[in-house]
Amino acid sequence: MASGEATAEVTPQQHEILRAVADRMIPADDWPSAGQAGVVEYLERHAGAELAAVWSATIAPGLAALDEEARRRTGRGYAELDPAEQDGLLAQAPAGLVSALAELVAEGYYTSPEDPSAPPPPAWAMIGFVPRHPGHQGPPLDEQDPPAIGLAEAADRYDAVVVGGGAGGGAAAASLAGAGLRVLLVERGRWLPWPEVGRDHLRNHRLSVYGHNTGPDDPGAPRTVLDAGGRERTTRPWEGDYHNNAMTYGGGTRVFGAQAWRFMPDDFAMASRYGIPDGSSLADWPFGYEELAPYYEQAEWAVGVSGDGQAHRAAGRRHRGYPMPPVPANRQVEVLGPAAAALGWDTGPVPLLVNSVPWGGRSACERCGQCVGFACPANAKNGPYNTVLPAALASGCCDLVLGAQALRVVADGAGRVTGVELAAAGDGSGPAVTRRITAGHVVLAAGAIESARLLLNSPTDREPAGMGNATDQVGRHLQGHTYCGAFGLWDDVVCDGLGPGVSIATLDLTHGHPDHIGGAMLANEFVRLPSAFWRQALPPDTPRWGPEAKAAMRDGYRRTIQVQGPTQEVPSPDARVRVSPRVKDRFGMPVAMLSGSRHPETLRTSALMSGLAAAWLQEAGARRVWRHDPSGGLSAGQHQAGTLRMGADPATSVTDPTGRVHGHDNLWVADGSLHVTNGCVNPVLTILALAHRTADHLARA
Repeated sequence: MASGEATAEVTPQQHEILRAVADRMIPADDWPSAGQAGVVEYLERHAGAELAAVWSATIAPGLAALDEEARRRTGRGYAELDPAEQDGLLAQAPAGLVSALAELVAEGYYTSPEDPSAPPPPAWAMIGFVPRHPGHQGPPLDEQDPPAIGLAEAADRYDAVVVGGGAGGGAAAASLAGAGLRVLLVERGRWLPWPEVGRDHLRNHRLSVYGHNTGPDDPGAPRTVLDAGGRERTTRPWEGDYHNNAMTYGGGTRVFGAQAWRFMPDDFAMASRYGIPDGSSLADWPFGYEELAPYYEQAEWAVGVSGDGQAHRAAGRRHRGYPMPPVPANRQVEVLGPAAAALGWDTGPVPLLVNSVPWGGRSACERCGQCVGFACPANAKNGPYNTVLPAALASGCCDLVLGAQALRVVADGAGRVTGVELAAAGDGSGPAVTRRITAGHVVLAAGAIESARLLLNSPTDREPAGMGNATDQVGRHLQGHTYCGAFGLWDDVVCDGLGPGVSIATLDLTHGHPDHIGGAMLANEFVRLPSAFWRQALPPDTPRWGPEAKAAMRDGYRRTIQVQGPTQEVPSPDARVRVSPRVKDRFGMPVAMLSGSRHPETLRTSALMSGLAAAWLQEAGARRVWRHDPSGGLSAGQHQAGTLRMGADPATSVTDPTGRVHGHDNLWVADGSLHVTNGCVNPVLTILALAHRTADHLARA
């Protein structure tokens, strides 16, 4: 939250009551109380902004009722009572009031400073959170602004227009430009340099309480959700059911955790191995691991992966190692490694699209505690935007337009794609700029939700339900990853706080479980933000306020390990993207409407994997272990996939095995939409590999 936002009129009496309550929520001991740490002022600054609704509906009347009850019982106001009396009244107050106050006070106490130049809150030192490690800091950030042009400056025709500047679009555009094609790369988001992405612990792609840090930042970009009863409601970009993947130049690679796994060989033949469960659309890929292996290698060396090519016996066969050694291990490897060996599980480091050593003219990872969800202060995360695209943009073969949205793919009367209609918002003094760019080929890489939406919003006389949608497959089979796992609590410190944090994983649990479909890679978690730890990682029976709550944070933060992983999902034809019949974006285009749920087999396998994660922690010596199991809602998230799946049969797929849309010889897809299944690991390396493969086929078309 920025200082200087609108504030509510908080009366002196409310201030005193709120301060007294805050000091009981987080009392003073060897470390400051909430009031001493400035939490009351924090809450008052935002009582008229994000907190306005909860302040007026719950907090203000609740404080008044608390004070009134104190006066009724004792003849004194709440702020005048001794601590034991205050605690007694809080314990009897309405649960909704106490819960809301506890959450907001903890938020103010543990979150990042509003002023980035301010010193960190004392709570960080109390729990042992270190956002940056002086001994590991590299040279100053060496980011370069991309050489973008305005939409009005773009040429009238290109050999290829690529829609989406994230992992797939960036890799495809660079490959096509390298093959000598004249390319236009269009990204609806804007470039966000590191200071703009920021370090707000409540607005990021790991914890989006009040917003996020990488777009869309425009109120004219909603989506809707259709519930099981057929009711449609609007959702905003930072809400979980929006399923946002960062909309900025670089896409999700700007803020991702950067795990760079290849899919397992069995991931390409799920239906053949396990059969097809009732109600699912589980299917094999139209090719196997060996077909994609050379493109995996190309992506690893073009974009830059750190790892150990000899690790992980369950992984597919490799012909070459990684360009960089693994990021150095942290303390958790010493704790978890022997336990996995005792269970008979093979482990190894996690491959990362992160510089473990200086590489590509940029710094090595400085091992900060704020990696996933944020841009890298050392520019050591690797995506196409800072690896393969700069050369393409400098070559003269590739133009980049930012802040422009594709409205529709354009086709001629015979159904052949001729280009794309684009729109960019005006500068505030005039209307939006709209242009139709002619293209020899169009490549969709806007993510599984927006790529499907674009085709559905591009009907033709031949395909009135949307381009490529003659068999009603566009937008179906939407999937992401169902995360499952467990937490363990130790008596001793087991976390050294060195980032990125994820350092040890096993692939032995990805397949081969009797009566279950697939499995998951299990790994330790990234360094967790203090605010996120309070919300997500405390034992479930921990008091949420008072001395015990503070002690749980102080003593548990460095003594808790989470093990989790992405369960391979069983896709469903009813988990899907359609376009809303009633809600439009700022350019008048129907927005994406999402519906569906996880398949029961996914949840069953996830429960198995949570149990195995718990067994790992118990074997490692945790004195207490608790699981976290997923709900049955729609899954897409930042690993969204499947909506324009590949296949040989147009009746059950949207593209052919090369990524070309059935019935359109110059319309291609280069993002996670292509995935028939989404693997049991993070999908970004597969997106990069498929983008290189699609570009290779397009260049030879």
